[in-house]
Amino acid sequence: MKRILVLCTGNLARSQMAEGFLRSFDAGLEVHSAGTRPAERVHPAAVQAMAEVGIDIGAGRPKSVEQYLGQRFDFVITVCDKAAGEVCPFWPGQPVTAHWGFPDPAAVGGTDEQKRAAFTRIFHQMRNRVQLFLSLPLETLDRMSLERRVRAIGQEPL
Repeated sequence: MKRILVLCTGNLARSQMAEGFLRSFDAGLEVHSAGTRPAERVHPAAVQAMAEVGIDIGAGRPKSVEQYLGQRFDFVITVCDKAAGEVCPFWPGQPVTAHWGFPDPAAVGGTDEQKRAAFTRIFHQMRNRVQLFLSLPLETLDRMSLERRVRAIGQEPL
């Protein structure tokens, strides 16, 4: 079973959503998410956006990347620019690493409708990238090809 760690700064929205998507496709993956500076709780708008398609992340809680240090992962993916720019911990076993940057929907101001629209936009972008990832022949690609293709997903237009 492949293990994936999705990282963000607060682990309150984007990484939680990515974890929820990856789990929902039941692709035989062990999925975790964490933050370098975890928030108090998962953002309610992220919970709502995912619930609209039947994915429940409401029981999730932000976790610190520190609780995963020393563990082996096959993939470590950052989904926010702040986490991607921070010093990355050493991950045993040389996991495939990639950055799939998404704008922070929690930072959007304005009306409730504008905030909800920001989460919905990220929701669709995230789903598209997760589907691209899950379409890869993970078991048949050599490591360098796999890393190149997983990283290329982050370059796909949002």
